[in-house]
Amino acid sequence: MKNIRIYLVALVAILFSSCIKDDKVVFTDSVVEWDASVYNANAAGLTYPFLTRVPGYGRATVTSDPTITRASGTIKFRINLVGEQRATPTTVTYRVVALTSGTSTTSQPAVQGTHFNITGTTTIPANSSFGEVEVQILNPGVSSTVARDLVLEIVSTDNVKPSENDKFLGIRISQT
Repeated sequence: MKNIRIYLVALVAILFSSCIKDDKVVFTDSVVEWDASVYNANAAGLTYPFLTRVPGYGRATVTSDPTITRASGTIKFRINLVGEQRATPTTVTYRVVALTSGTSTTSQPAVQGTHFNITGTTTIPANSSFGEVEVQILNPGVSSTVARDLVLEIVSTDNVKPSENDKFLGIRISQT
């Protein structure tokens, strides 16, 4: 009797189930995001990651990424275009988020012109999904145990919108 019930349940499940129509989900919008925000976990208590190491873009083999320090020079961060590639270049604007204090007890806000320089815009080339942002890390000349924090935000424009989940990127610059 027990086997009959199992077969009956299986038969009912087969008879009353249906195939799912093969509807293709197509993303028709277009947003940009920090590549490093997608691949790194958010920092504790924040909605974005804080990078302490140089991303390994363009390196053939990486055993470990070097720490971001005041001697790092220019570091490149990638911006992703999510959606259909465009036939013309896309200008993306970003800015520094003003911090009144560091994000930890051992950090302070980084100062443009003293700890870093940025341009505030980058271009994603035509028929491409990626652009690069260069952050020039400056050496203020004084060694310190206090790291400097920098947060970048992709700004919404008429041309392109940032992903709400990945529009911020934190960078911690070691001063040692």
